[in-house]
Amino acid sequence: MVDLKAKPFYLTDAEIKWVEDTLASMTLEEKLSQLFVLLKAVPGVNEGQIKSLMETARPGGMRWQGGDKESVWQQNRYFQQFSRIPVLIAGNCDDGGNGVLPKEGTFVATAAEAGASEGTETAYHMGYAAGREAAAIGVNWMFNPVADVYKNWRNTIVNTRAFSSDPDRVIACVRAYIRGIKDAAPHMACTCKHFPGDGWDELDPHISPAHNEAGAEEWLSSYGKVYQTMIDEGLETIMTGQISLPAMSRKLRPGIRDEEILPASLAPELLQDLLRGQMGFNGLIISDASHMIGMSGVMARSAAVPACIAAGCDMFLFANDFEEDLGYLKAGYEQGVVTEERLNDALHRVLGLKAHLKLYDDAVRYPEKAGLDVIGCEAHKQFTVQAADAGVTLVKDTRHLLPIDPAQKKNALLIYAQSTPNSKAYQGDGMRALITEELERAGFHVTQCPSFYDLEIENGPHPMNFVKMMQMGRREDFKKKYDVVFVFIYVKGYAQRNIERLAWSSGHSMEMPWYTEEAPTVGVSLNYTNHLVDCANIHTFINAYGPNRENVRAAVEKITGKSAFRGQAEDTVFCGRWDTRL
Repeated sequence: MVDLKAKPFYLTDAEIKWVEDTLASMTLEEKLSQLFVLLKAVPGVNEGQIKSLMETARPGGMRWQGGDKESVWQQNRYFQQFSRIPVLIAGNCDDGGNGVLPKEGTFVATAAEAGASEGTETAYHMGYAAGREAAAIGVNWMFNPVADVYKNWRNTIVNTRAFSSDPDRVIACVRAYIRGIKDAAPHMACTCKHFPGDGWDELDPHISPAHNEAGAEEWLSSYGKVYQTMIDEGLETIMTGQISLPAMSRKLRPGIRDEEILPASLAPELLQDLLRGQMGFNGLIISDASHMIGMSGVMARSAAVPACIAAGCDMFLFANDFEEDLGYLKAGYEQGVVTEERLNDALHRVLGLKAHLKLYDDAVRYPEKAGLDVIGCEAHKQFTVQAADAGVTLVKDTRHLLPIDPAQKKNALLIYAQSTPNSKAYQGDGMRALITEELERAGFHVTQCPSFYDLEIENGPHPMNFVKMMQMGRREDFKKKYDVVFVFIYVKGYAQRNIERLAWSSGHSMEMPWYTEEAPTVGVSLNYTNHLVDCANIHTFINAYGPNRENVRAAVEKITGKSAFRGQAEDTVFCGRWDTRL
């Protein structure tokens, strides 16, 4: 059973009384509902709908999608206003405040960018900006920082979200991020994820059963070291990944069959024996999203909902159909799958976290509207500028091309490679124009290489668009026309493919790097760090980490020698190949 006076809760006698009094006032349905964090998927504020949701479902926590700052601030007030018991309101801020407000919040840096930077200032600024901006709209629970260790270069789901492949570097950055949150928002809980750790294999648990195949001792000295350090330092909550840890399950439960090895959210040996027992975690455990195939694809939902709580999770993230899922949990309780002791323990942790955050205090639950001014403020924007200067990384320059003087190499061809559009409404993402502006600001004369997507928009669908993309032209004419080629790559992806790789806009496209032996060529990635596997023959390559003006400008300034490259690449950028280093 939880000790509410101990780390990480540190409750007073009065606060423990609040927990016990609240618990005593609850019906069974309220108790079971408290174990759910629900998602409000439709943006917008409808007071009546929110009132009905909160008074009928009575969830312990809420997440939402979309909305501007004033709308979300009002929405979150309604979440609290119409909840008899204060509600945990969660935000997911991997890169800064843009995690809760994509259009108005501040992107500071990706974790990969912070990890590439010297020291931990960038990681701290990520947490600080996220904490201030999220707290301003009523968030009190941060589903961050990511505590994964990036071991496998093929893993793209945490490629930019993990601070490092070195556990000690991850610890330093995770610690700094949490310190930033706490300095910005003292009544905000932090969460390390995705226990037992993503980044080992190449599978995305959103779409596939996924596994961390580290040996038991290797896990304890890497992923386990990160979690143990944060637990010892007072971490409030841990999110379980829909990821299994087979070697540890076999060690803890000798004789366990392969078919019994389950993701952490369903594995009592990982949550009770390892996390609670061996590692001494006294805080709250929440599952990762329950719709992920890593969970929903390995057990029927009627069994998975109660099994998740029985295994040791205190809260269940998201519902498929809340009424149905609540029924599944109630059936599991009535059948003894979830014991009275387990339910009581989970509820004490949920209410204990709320007391720890002082959510019984109206002044904490309801931030003033004036606080919205911090969102996207100039001070936070400067964090982005500083992070870009500190993090943009020269991965290789084996032919000593840099720095480039635009007065000497003025005529530039710009190739912009991006993710395949997945909507007929696509009209461009604006990045090609932004990159062009920054290159021309530096003194280059830029010619934009078309993409197949552009031609389809401009000309309408036509077979000649494909033909045009194949026309490279005479090599001698090319060499006379262009002094330098810039290849900017912005590939992103989420919950659709296990591995995201560079894809040109059409087959046999003129975008492909046939020109690297005809003109000096510079490659720049604006997101993933592992693109050299697909364009090893680009001999000057930069990881710039962010599809925004600040990161593009920092990259261009460093290319032209206006500032020095300060970021440091890890070995994972070379993707385990010799040719990527050439």
